[in-house]
Amino acid sequence: MTQPDRAADPVSRFLRMVTGPEPALDEGALTIAAAAASDPATAAAEATRARAALDELAEGVSGPESLLHRLFTEAGFTGNTEHYHDPRNSFLPDVLHRRTGIPITLSVVAIEVGRRAGVALEGVGMPGHFLVRLPGTQRYLDVFDRGRRLDLAGCEALYRATTGAGPDVPFGPGLLPRTSTRQILARMLDNLRANYTRTKDHTNLEWVLRMRLGLRHQGPELIRQLGDVLAAQARWDEAARLMESWVDGPGRGSRSGAEVLDEVRTEARRHRAHLN
Repeated sequence: MTQPDRAADPVSRFLRMVTGPEPALDEGALTIAAAAASDPATAAAEATRARAALDELAEGVSGPESLLHRLFTEAGFTGNTEHYHDPRNSFLPDVLHRRTGIPITLSVVAIEVGRRAGVALEGVGMPGHFLVRLPGTQRYLDVFDRGRRLDLAGCEALYRATTGAGPDVPFGPGLLPRTSTRQILARMLDNLRANYTRTKDHTNLEWVLRMRLGLRHQGPELIRQLGDVLAAQARWDEAARLMESWVDGPGRGSRSGAEVLDEVRTEARRHRAHLN
């Protein structure tokens, strides 16, 4: 029997990508999208079109204002306010094709078009709403709102509006951290995880969790959820072995206490009991 080509498996490819030096943002985002594609050929074609679209959008861009004009006036990118939780909002090829998405994927578009045009932008992981910033400045851009310019006060107003935080909750530059590529990819996967958990889509949730676990996550939460996802597909032995492996490996080196480790062992036994 012919063995599957693991090099073509998006999850395996993603895990290799994030274990080395800081990965390329566009390629990481495209690999996430590839995992949701119907087949490898479709994923490859979509990735090729997406790279070409990013290149085309960057042509003739000469600076930050030119970049904003290209994306939000000429190309018409906008936030998807009507169908915010549509998983397609998290897939770079779909966002480029449909010209709409959520804050973090629209930020990926802006960062990658800017990189190709020589315009530096960095991601800003504000809780509740992802932003981009001109490095070394306090000039923030809300790409979900067609590149609206924000100062620190504008960021605070947006933070309170999206999170519901009241005036008693302090706000400052500490809530506007520069995010690494790995952190951006993790946040993209966390959005998908929330979407697929809400819809109980175990097939897609599985690959999301496997990718997310590759981003240096040591706690039990994702392992326990992945175990439940495998069990929901009647893959009891696989679920038990996954959790036992975590307890005997990364779990021992994590900050999880003995009580948590015992809980995970108990869940593994519960999954294995379905085999008797």
